[in-house]
Amino acid sequence: MREKKSFCRICNTHCGMVLTLGDDDRITAIRPDKDDPVSEGFACFKGLQAVESHDPDNRVRHPLKRMPDGSFERIGIEQALDEIAERLSAVIERDGPEAVGGYRGTGSGFNAVGCFIMDTLFEQIGTKKIFSASTIDQTAKNVAVERIGYWQAGLHHVIGSDVTLLIGTNPLVSFALTFIVMNPLKHLKQEKARGMKLLVVDPRVTETAKFADIHLQPVPGEDATILAGMIREILRNGWEDRAFVERYVDGLEELRARVEPFTPDYVANRAGIDRAVFLGMTRTFATARSGKAMTGTGANMGPHSNLVEHLLNCLNIVCGRCVREGEQIAFPGALMQGYPPLAQVAPAMRSFETSYKSRIGGYSQIPVIVPELPTGIMADEILQPGPGQVRAFFVHGGNPAVIVPDQVKMVKAFRSLELMVVIDPFMTPTAKLADYVLPTMLQYERADLPCWQYEGYWKPYTRYTPPIARPAQGMEVVADEYIFWGLLKRLGKPMSFLGAAIPMDSPPDTDLFLKQVANQAGRSLDEIRKHELGCFFEDKQILALPGESDAKFTLASPEVMEEITELSQELFGLEPITRDGTAATHRLIVRRQRHMFNSISRELPNTHRRVPHNPAYLNPGDLVALGIASGDRIRITSRTASVEAVAEADPNLRRGCVSMSHGFGDLPDENRYDDHGVAVNALLTTDFDLQTVNAMPRMTAVPVNISPAGRLDNAWADNRDGRVLQ
Repeated sequence: MREKKSFCRICNTHCGMVLTLGDDDRITAIRPDKDDPVSEGFACFKGLQAVESHDPDNRVRHPLKRMPDGSFERIGIEQALDEIAERLSAVIERDGPEAVGGYRGTGSGFNAVGCFIMDTLFEQIGTKKIFSASTIDQTAKNVAVERIGYWQAGLHHVIGSDVTLLIGTNPLVSFALTFIVMNPLKHLKQEKARGMKLLVVDPRVTETAKFADIHLQPVPGEDATILAGMIREILRNGWEDRAFVERYVDGLEELRARVEPFTPDYVANRAGIDRAVFLGMTRTFATARSGKAMTGTGANMGPHSNLVEHLLNCLNIVCGRCVREGEQIAFPGALMQGYPPLAQVAPAMRSFETSYKSRIGGYSQIPVIVPELPTGIMADEILQPGPGQVRAFFVHGGNPAVIVPDQVKMVKAFRSLELMVVIDPFMTPTAKLADYVLPTMLQYERADLPCWQYEGYWKPYTRYTPPIARPAQGMEVVADEYIFWGLLKRLGKPMSFLGAAIPMDSPPDTDLFLKQVANQAGRSLDEIRKHELGCFFEDKQILALPGESDAKFTLASPEVMEEITELSQELFGLEPITRDGTAATHRLIVRRQRHMFNSISRELPNTHRRVPHNPAYLNPGDLVALGIASGDRIRITSRTASVEAVAEADPNLRRGCVSMSHGFGDLPDENRYDDHGVAVNALLTTDFDLQTVNAMPRMTAVPVNISPAGRLDNAWADNRDGRVLQ
């Protein structure tokens, strides 16, 4: 037995870990590294399951090929790549490059090479049909930046600020990038002891909200109403940063006029909150010297999500919460590339007006680091006949069969494909639909760097890890990049990575790609490798530089002003009608699960023992009113479908809400709730209620009807055609 140090790559926290290895180089134990200079001995439940996740009994051990009868048989990796390349070439020759598409999931997102390695293939093919988990998550943030602009030096960091406002986010569980990524509970307690005020807007008393100085529990889906009301109150009281606004803002007076209907009485009535608490929260945020407001999936997956993010940006801007010349920037990064940290506005780009547009609804690419199409139209790109219909599809490290909204449509789309390739270490519900399943190395079996595209460290820090563990003897798993290199070689096309040509004469080593990640930031991988616990780059610019531009934020673009007016004219307080003709009794809201990251780790034995399924949480008062007891079976009906689940009491939840976690469930015709839970996304739709620009479906604050269920028959109904899927 011996110990080696590395770091976890399930999420962007990258906690330092100490691994115990046996003589066969397999992991036998794991613990947090108390010597790690950034995570300081912290690790979450998910990261501590590495022993189970690396166990060959839990993994796809060899490449698999679907047989005509639907079963899977072992196939060698080289033969699999030969066949995939041949079938891919036939699709491209017949239908053109736009007939090829792909989806990147979070399983590839925290792999420094794998995060964008699929792009190397698609660039050479000539298709732009790339989708990802990022464009079904929080793309409203990208839309807001495109329509309003952003401050190049960034906003204030939570650490050292006087106030932090969180709307629809639970960072003590999600480890949100813009909050305190490293050891968040410890640092939150330190900041509160220093005097920082924590303000939270969430229908549930979340793990984070329990530390709030002021907590609003609104009706789900009213975040835009609350933000508009806050801005109105700030402008009426003169709490804005007048000097900053005068120099850097266009459209303030138009914004002032549009938010005028959002009086404190209106906001309190519509959002179902206490007027005095709302005003106190607004005053606390606006009159603080420093701090910022931020959102998460709870706000970005709900109605009016693009407007929510726009108003959130306006709130931070009018209060002047931008890092000024000479102040320390929040996330300097070590390897990420971006604009210099100038104390100036990068003006609205509105690239969605000129970028490549989908044949579905005319939706444009969203610049999520690299341009991607909205995942909300992914199923239609596959199902809709005509030129450009996707016929061959790659899924890299994702599980869209249970993650993407409108599960019936999504599964139907995957089953209609001529070629589907899933690159994943595990036999997920999505992998069950594939023609080929290609297993890859897990995190401790590969060399890596921390996530360079989303660096969350508040100092310029990075580290290298060599491969620590080895796959079990007899397993045939490969590095992610080898799959795409092998396909490009067979297609007779070159490969480049971050601007560097990759040799095609022999399989490249992972470090060749990692060197290019370091090179793009002017760093030496050899130097980084010398430091087992990572290194801080003291030469990195960490203070904001003087601005060089007179550009201004655009607060009042015409379509956003129209969205505010439409919001103020909406009817509210009426119960929408669900598909079966009954009035909605509740609103379905999202819920973070500390044992899983999306659907990652769900089927590991230790995780499954703790959370075998996803309960439907309701306030105890709602259970009484419905005549339901905790543990009873209930039916949840939306406008498009019905699912069944087990009710569980949650006194921390606002009445009128039902809270469930995404990422559970199996394929519709194979699902057993007791074993897998249910895919909440079956209740959602991509047929209507999509946001403009980014095609974001409504994934939270969804009107539903709750009723008792006599039994849980492992079935759910797709109400669009009356089917019941057993």
